[in-house]
Amino acid sequence: MTLKSNSRRTALRAGTAASLAMAGFARAASSEPIRIGFWPIASGLPLYAGLERGFFKEAGLNVEGAKFASAQQVAEAMVAGRVQGSANGTASAALALAEITSPGLFKIICSNPSNHKLVLDQFVVPKDSPVKSIAELAGKRIASGPGIQNVTLAKVILEKNGIADPKVVELPIGQHVPALAAGQLDAVYTLEPTGTAGRLKGLTRVLENGVIARYVLGNPDAPWFGGSASVTTAFLKESPEDAKKYIAAYARAVDFVRKNATAVRQHMDGFTSIDASLVNEVPLAGFTLYNEFTASDVGYFQQFFDLFTERKIFSRRVEVRPLLYTA
Repeated sequence: MTLKSNSRRTALRAGTAASLAMAGFARAASSEPIRIGFWPIASGLPLYAGLERGFFKEAGLNVEGAKFASAQQVAEAMVAGRVQGSANGTASAALALAEITSPGLFKIICSNPSNHKLVLDQFVVPKDSPVKSIAELAGKRIASGPGIQNVTLAKVILEKNGIADPKVVELPIGQHVPALAAGQLDAVYTLEPTGTAGRLKGLTRVLENGVIARYVLGNPDAPWFGGSASVTTAFLKESPEDAKKYIAAYARAVDFVRKNATAVRQHMDGFTSIDASLVNEVPLAGFTLYNEFTASDVGYFQQFFDLFTERKIFSRRVEVRPLLYTA
């Protein structure tokens, strides 16, 4: 059963308010809500669908989505014990930084791979911009989404296109299209649904999709696991039965998203900035569950993490394999 849009927003506000009201307190009993932090982008669909389709309720769980302005805020909330996990779309590098701060913090239950086919990451420019390639952005005003992962990746992509010492400013995803349309920026490194929303409104155009796979991983078909759904190890330890039920229900939501590409799009309304009238155009990200990772997947995921070690953003190497949940 699907809720109406206003009901979605009411539930969303309630979940966020609950997470703030409980700030600093760990979940102590199964009767308390399971709060899952999310960043409002298209790849968070499994959480949105699980909430709206009642998958968590059918598992006997009281799950709430807690909306945050950045992936870093989601990770910080996990460290503080204010949420029990993250939804897909939460920057994997932000989670890794939290893991460095608090070793053994979480386990990944699902990641969303993207590339030029599974579209998520992109460079976007104003509709009438003369720029034809990323290499032409030298000296231009460029922004990225908030957080160290977005800024770092934007700079790496620009460097790979021959732009030395690129300057990138952080800007909330929801402001990317307005800033481009107003002439305040020349380009943004961003994530869907930004490119689709700007194109359908006649304000922007996508310069290039799948930029991480191509320029960072060196293979346009490689899976970039830029966002991950996770559960905290504290949740796994304190409420093991609820945690198992939650992970199973989340996997059910992933399966639903995979098999119902048309029906699932409606769940973006109320959780992301994209309007209900535009959801049918948004490309869907891929999803890889913890028990579906291949050796090649782990290798590309590790390559992504190693970039942050090489750039000295990670103070130590973070190994991907131990972070994956095992049933």
